[in-house]
Amino acid sequence: MTVHDEYRAGGGGDLRRLRRVIYDHAVLALTGLPLQLITGLLAVAAFVATMWLWPKLGGKGVKPVLGRLGAFFGTQVLVLVAMALVANSYFGFYTSWTDLLGTAGGPGKVVDHQPSNSLQVTGEQKFYSSQGSAEDRSGVIQQVSVTGAASGLSNDGYVYLPPQYFQPAYANQKFPMALVLSGYPGTAEKLISLMQYPASTLKAINAKQLPPMVLVMMRPSPIASRDTECMDVPHGPQVETYFTEDLPKALAAGYRIAPQASAHAVMGDSTGGYCALKFALRKPDAYHAAIALSADYSVSNDPTTGDLFGGSAQLKQENDLLWRLRNTPAQPVSLLLATSPNEDNYQATQEMVNSFKAPTKLSTITLNSGGHNFHTWGREIPPALEWLGKQLSVPGLTGAQGAT
Repeated sequence: MTVHDEYRAGGGGDLRRLRRVIYDHAVLALTGLPLQLITGLLAVAAFVATMWLWPKLGGKGVKPVLGRLGAFFGTQVLVLVAMALVANSYFGFYTSWTDLLGTAGGPGKVVDHQPSNSLQVTGEQKFYSSQGSAEDRSGVIQQVSVTGAASGLSNDGYVYLPPQYFQPAYANQKFPMALVLSGYPGTAEKLISLMQYPASTLKAINAKQLPPMVLVMMRPSPIASRDTECMDVPHGPQVETYFTEDLPKALAAGYRIAPQASAHAVMGDSTGGYCALKFALRKPDAYHAAIALSADYSVSNDPTTGDLFGGSAQLKQENDLLWRLRNTPAQPVSLLLATSPNEDNYQATQEMVNSFKAPTKLSTITLNSGGHNFHTWGREIPPALEWLGKQLSVPGLTGAQGAT
């Protein structure tokens, strides 16, 4: 039973019940927005009430003085509480009431673990299309967290399961997989909301341009504050290992995904596009096809990357994709590069085209105009997916020209 099946069979129900409990008590959550709004409104109300009552609290005597002190200090306390809640939520000093009150329990217990690939489904949402929201008509989007054994890294993302994944006719079928990477800085959510990868994928599947395929959408760096350029950084994060070794194994174990490289593709825009090409050229046993939208073909150190190469000129050269096409044995992979005359990578793309050798296959999409933005990439995604449908191969699965 896969991780997905376990989640659907039991874990998903427990998670939904937990969500209902959290929702029912969200107003009391220490870091919740409702509590911040309530205390803020109470502070404003106290200030207004103080201004309105102040003339009535004039005069001498114990009661007027106590009234003025009560109104003054009551307003100050509410203002300070409201400010403290906002500051606590922003900086994360205390995450819960038990944390604040010191009632969270005894000391922690050390548990030893053996390294292993881990895929955890942390949430699920319906996907709405013109076919409705039924999972066997439109598919499902799941939120996941994947930890790698070899790299020791963890990354969050989203998995789109096509409708065929839930149809009885495909119950024993394994599916091809495409890893989709955002640019840097970027979020996996934008691949759904702005880039609309699930919608474009479902449309291509319905048009028989693409076989039923699982999408895995992630940002290109598991290290949120660093642009790793998908490098195995010397004495640093092993990001290439995570995406080419850990992730495919974890996904194949957690979902009905075909394990062979011929069923795996990777695509992305900007930094994600560079990573996609590098994975295919450097680790063809992990990904057979790669799509790069507005990608650079080499990387250098900058303030966002830190030292990527550990001072090694050779390592920098080995991660220069144009150098690889010209100087290393050609790999049996398929590459698609997207550009336009307005893009900074236009000339470099022509050099890539002039440098590849068989058995590498290279195709291009060249728009008449277009910049380094979501609108341009949105124009390139549909033809890119149609091209991808001709590259993937899974025994027994049909639905696109070139798929078997």
